[in-house]
Amino acid sequence: MDPMDWKTLESTYLFKDEWLTARRDKCQKPDGKIVDPYYVLEYRDWVNAVAFTKEGKILIIRQFRQAYGQTITELPGGTMDPEDASPTVAMQRELLEETGFSFEHIAYLGNVSANASTNNNVTHMFLATGGVKVQEQDLDDNEEIAVMELSVDEVKQLLRDHKIVQALHVTNLLYALERTGHIKM
Repeated sequence: MDPMDWKTLESTYLFKDEWLTARRDKCQKPDGKIVDPYYVLEYRDWVNAVAFTKEGKILIIRQFRQAYGQTITELPGGTMDPEDASPTVAMQRELLEETGFSFEHIAYLGNVSANASTNNNVTHMFLATGGVKVQEQDLDDNEEIAVMELSVDEVKQLLRDHKIVQALHVTNLLYALERTGHIKM
């Protein structure tokens, strides 16, 4: 335990749903000061991948995002389901469902927090390589996803032009492009 860590004295759930849970915590700082209320949003962990086809193209998807109010360009990914045995299993499932592609290798690149001050979950980032289309998409009822196969240069231009607004996806792209030698950090 880090000496700067707070102690949670109590938690009260304000709202619980499959996709969002909000709680109010009462916390104690190391100096004894009480922080009440402190609000936390609970989500399942998320996964996303920079997915390369066997031909070296990157799979990029487009879909409407209600909270943002626009159709946006992003990486394949989604929420871990309770039955997913691991983040890697969840990523394989999401890639197959959203793109119809299966991959020879899926490498874990680490995890990041969308907002560590309010959200309790992380996004697990992956680099998938050797992708081959093996089926049609298997989308949820509320999903409409267009899949594009773009060159590394086209994806780098999307980043330069700020055309990928999902920060967690930009982060994964930077890690994956650095790992594959396409950029230097």
